[in-house]
Amino acid sequence: MAAEPRGAAAHERDGGGAITDALSLFASRLSRRRFAHTNAPSLPSPASRTSHFSPSPRRPRRFGDDELRVLEAALSSGGDVAAMLATRSEARRMLRERSTEAFAAAAAEEVGARLSVADFFARAFALAGDVESCLATRYEALLLREAKYSDDPHLHVSHEEWLTFAQDSLDNGFYAIASKAFANALVHNHSSTLDSTNPILKKSKINDIRGLQNLAKSLSGQRSVQAQSAEYMKRKAPSISEKCNLHSEKPKLPGNMMFRLGIKTRNTQKLLCSRKRNLEDV
Repeated sequence: MAAEPRGAAAHERDGGGAITDALSLFASRLSRRRFAHTNAPSLPSPASRTSHFSPSPRRPRRFGDDELRVLEAALSSGGDVAAMLATRSEARRMLRERSTEAFAAAAAEEVGARLSVADFFARAFALAGDVESCLATRYEALLLREAKYSDDPHLHVSHEEWLTFAQDSLDNGFYAIASKAFANALVHNHSSTLDSTNPILKKSKINDIRGLQNLAKSLSGQRSVQAQSAEYMKRKAPSISEKCNLHSEKPKLPGNMMFRLGIKTRNTQKLLCSRKRNLEDV
């Protein structure tokens, strides 16, 4: 009897289910990974720091690459679209839980350990299609590097990195963060490759960035107004409903009952008028 539930569970996983064998392997390897003991930041070289949403095939080997290859295999497996979507959803849930544990374990470690954890989960979230978690993790890593490695020529956050992150945030609807990232990109433009030999071109690019920053601010403001309006209507809805209940003395009836009640009332009025005429004739 015990073998039957196990067979059903295996069928659920393989056929349409929540967890594939490859994803189970990734979960097992992830549980054995001791993030707190990562000693040095394994970040890409400055020339290869591109968006996590468009990974470069020539990136050097980094912390957690083996686990990410297993995750990529798990996400591409599945008998049909429904199974692949279920696997992707389960991967996102697992990564969110495990990232919380990993960051907590690395909290007391060196900044390098936290950066390696952030870099690993940013890439994992990108593979799983969890844009919000990916951007949040990337932003945390950028802020850590900004605070710790501002004078390091290899690990400092460059103008190009802030600009790439800002554009990713803007494209995915995170306007407030995009605005801050564009501001950081402008601050770092003096040490960037904004073609300092051509001041006209450099000024044009700076104006473009400011234009994008203003766009992000505008969109963020519109979203804030919409959110405030929605919250106001949500708070006001109970009071409006209460006033409507006070004004309506009769319960609201279904349409068919109201129609029948109207016919009955009309027939009663006709009967009373007929009796009145008969009395007058007498």
